[in-house]
Amino acid sequence: MANPSHFEDLTQSYIMVLSICLLLSIFSLSGGFESGIVGGHEVKPHSKPYMASLQYRRQHICGGMLIRNDYVLTSAHCLNNTDTLEVVLGAHNISQNEDSQQIIQVEKYIKHPKYENEPLSYDIMLLKLKTKAVRNEFVSVIKLPKNNENISAHVQCSIAGWGMTKPGGRVSNILREVSLKLELTFKCKNKWKYHFKTEKMICSVSDGKRAFCQGDSGSPLLCDSELKGMAAYTYHNDCTFKEYPQVYIKISAFLPWIKKTLSD
Repeated sequence: MANPSHFEDLTQSYIMVLSICLLLSIFSLSGGFESGIVGGHEVKPHSKPYMASLQYRRQHICGGMLIRNDYVLTSAHCLNNTDTLEVVLGAHNISQNEDSQQIIQVEKYIKHPKYENEPLSYDIMLLKLKTKAVRNEFVSVIKLPKNNENISAHVQCSIAGWGMTKPGGRVSNILREVSLKLELTFKCKNKWKYHFKTEKMICSVSDGKRAFCQGDSGSPLLCDSELKGMAAYTYHNDCTFKEYPQVYIKISAFLPWIKKTLSD
């Protein structure tokens, strides 16, 4: 007779695969493993001058960050729902035509070359801007990590964006921020199984009250005021689901590719 625990393992694996498949179906319909801010607060206007709103036909799709005058870093899946994006810098309220805003077209979309075969593990993209951003009090760059580093668990971090303030809601017009605590890597791996790559990802504790949600994939995760990660994916249809940690691309793991692309 087969071991009952074996069937339980198979069932859990099936549920996991089904969850990922559902997430991938959302990918094609609404921009993928998107993210937004739940349980946060409005940030001081223009206090995060590196933030970018990636838009399609004036509708917010994803977040991003300005890393050089002519380059924005974001998630590769943000381009899955459209063939063009424009970058809005210097914004606080994206529903208004603020004088501080710079709207710039994208000259080139540079997805990581391994993204097509491994979309979860290489969900990172650089946008080369057609015109350089003008740095001022509203627009500035964010510093990249210096090297590939180990990131400790239980560190208090924060992420900002214009995403949904509750699952199934609407994206926020104003930039919001939420504080989150990093989770132990083995717990992330235990829940997400082979979908979580410890060398390329980090994750945060899910408490059911604070989270990122639809609308902010590509938004930067800062710990001790330093860039560490970028919002990647969460549990399908319920970004506040407590059983599954929220996952971020570990930016320092991709420094060689980023630097090579910028130099090219």
